[in-house]
Amino acid sequence: MFATTVLSYVLLAIAVTANPIVVRENLIRLPFAKQVNLTGASHVLKIDQARAAAFRAFGQAKASGSLKSDAVISVGVQNQAVTYVASVGVGSPATTFSLLIDTGSSNTWVGAGTAYKQTSTSTKTKDSVSVTYGSGEFSGTEFTDQVTLGSGLTIPKQSIGVASQSQGFDGVDGILGIGPVDLTSGTLSPDTSATIPTVTDNLFSRKTITANEIGISFEPTTQAVANNGELTFGGTDSSKFTGSISFTPITTTFPSSLFWGINQSIRYGSSNTILSTTAGIVDTGTTLVLIASDAFSKYTKANGAVLDNTTGLFKLTTAQFKNLQSLFFIVGSKSFELTANAQAWPRSLNTLIGGTTTNVYLIVADIGANSGSGLDFINGFAFLERFYSVFDTANKRVGFATTPFTKATTN
Repeated sequence: MFATTVLSYVLLAIAVTANPIVVRENLIRLPFAKQVNLTGASHVLKIDQARAAAFRAFGQAKASGSLKSDAVISVGVQNQAVTYVASVGVGSPATTFSLLIDTGSSNTWVGAGTAYKQTSTSTKTKDSVSVTYGSGEFSGTEFTDQVTLGSGLTIPKQSIGVASQSQGFDGVDGILGIGPVDLTSGTLSPDTSATIPTVTDNLFSRKTITANEIGISFEPTTQAVANNGELTFGGTDSSKFTGSISFTPITTTFPSSLFWGINQSIRYGSSNTILSTTAGIVDTGTTLVLIASDAFSKYTKANGAVLDNTTGLFKLTTAQFKNLQSLFFIVGSKSFELTANAQAWPRSLNTLIGGTTTNVYLIVADIGANSGSGLDFINGFAFLERFYSVFDTANKRVGFATTPFTKATTN
């Protein structure tokens, strides 16, 4: 049930409209800001686990043929926890909306906060639209309209949802969906079999960008206010990563194959494999790094972490943290090291999740199901803050590269 009692609400964001979009070499760079929106203790993990459950439920409904535009996934609706938002204009003259950047869904919609205004570029279609997320839902009407990214680059006749009702999106106006386009299938009615071209698809089809891919840069921060992200349409921004990008194909394992799913294994320290090679997803809409329950048990046994009942996260003493070993995510032939510091929630922000300033809370958590479900991990933005990521639709692959912040001691 949607939590209507606000125990704690923190908004850590600043507008990104002052940072204009950059178009160079057929690349479109859109800056975005970090936002923390909490409604009580333990919400970070609860929301992430609900989102993981929604992904699995979506796969089950898809496999059984029961997925419909009005289908309801039976998971609790709660507010978003930690997200990244970008300023996006809709209409002419444009209304500016603050939209979540989500690789785990593909519909773009507005109206959760700021109201949609019809202008000369607005066209109402015959369809209604509805999407249920692990952390919220919306339903409303489909329009096509002019979408403006940053300070003037426009996409005419982009399909958007205009919410007549929504839950779970306090503090933001909707979603900029940049997941695989097939995720939009079944979200329209009566056109239940139709897919909706994403913003990226339309930029590519109009030849505004020459590659149907997205590069995403996050930076770890302990500050309460930070514009620390960039989304690049049409390629990658070499100033944001070091070395080369290592690509891996989209997994064939269901249901991870429906999303930006990959195969990987995870090792704790030099030799302790806690998760054998299996399928999971890369998701900007998930805050933590979630791993299968049996793998998480091995992880906490190795590092001695114990449950903190207030936050719902596992915690270490200062002495235990000094002995915490790196986690290695092996993707294809490449290993990506998540250092001990990168496994800790930023300590200066502990109180925002109901914690105390002296504890070390881990950003690695239990996904809520044992391995073998077909979705055994989610590399959320706690992982992505340390690695540059590329989502390549044309070649059906995901890429990672190290950044200047991979081994930073930011936390």
